[in-house]
Amino acid sequence: MTDADLAWTALEPFEITFAPPFLTARFSAPQRTLGWSMSRPGFALAREIVWVEVRNADLSLDVDPDAFLRAKLASAGCPEALAFMTSRDISNHHVRLSHAEDVRAACLTTVGLSNGERVGARQRDRVFPGTINTLVHVSRPLSDGAFVEALSIAVQARTAAILETRPAQDEKPITGTGTDCVIIAAPCSGPPLRYAGLHTAVGEALGHAVYEATHEGALAWNAEFLG
Repeated sequence: MTDADLAWTALEPFEITFAPPFLTARFSAPQRTLGWSMSRPGFALAREIVWVEVRNADLSLDVDPDAFLRAKLASAGCPEALAFMTSRDISNHHVRLSHAEDVRAACLTTVGLSNGERVGARQRDRVFPGTINTLVHVSRPLSDGAFVEALSIAVQARTAAILETRPAQDEKPITGTGTDCVIIAAPCSGPPLRYAGLHTAVGEALGHAVYEATHEGALAWNAEFLG
């Protein structure tokens, strides 16, 4: 864990706990979320978001991944958590804070790119483990529409970071991986923001946090696996 990670643990909006094979972001109060995590996708209320590190042998063809994940969460004492699974070493997690006007955003992500895909195409004959799992929290409540818009901004930011860190020789660089997951989290109480697009403070803050965290994670993965 880096000095930045250690400093982060004392800051709102969530505390990070690193205890392999689990990486946990824990809020002091339940937050409203929207995303497509493996557990409880769509809109949900959650206090914990958990990354579960897995190896290829953990998920052989005879293993039900949903049952495997439920058992892992139960063993960690957080059966109701929203959860990601990743083969990326979860010690390689990246956090970034950002703010615009009166809105603060915080992103925690793990970046693995061995399962890279380009939008509009599928590599049907070779699928490898490796994914980008992203949590981003904003400090203001969001309407349903703003949640959806915020999710689109987070995906834009992630994709921009991936494109801008790919090797120059890539003629058609990947735009993500086939198993990426994103969760947006926001407070439950208070008047919700109606919009969260690129022209808004919340869009700027969350986009910057996701971009910076993903950019750092992609560079780290490239250095480790592409040399």
